[in-house]
Amino acid sequence: MEITMIQKTKLKREFNKAGLQITSEAIELLDDHINRQVRGMVSRVIEGNIKRLTVDLIWVALGNYNNR
Repeated sequence: MEITMIQKTKLKREFNKAGLQITSEAIELLDDHINRQVRGMVSRVIEGNIKRLTVDLIWVALGNYNNR
């Protein structure tokens, strides 16, 4: 089962608004990239021993430890 991280129609719409075309292969590549980014965020939240990610703790997920 394939899990899609991005809504492909929204992505295509944004490119189309800018007058650009995007191939389905490029969409798949962007989806994979975003999936890797999200998995990294999840790992940082787990390492930070956070059970519920809130707006106040989003810096942990982003890995921006200097802006607490």
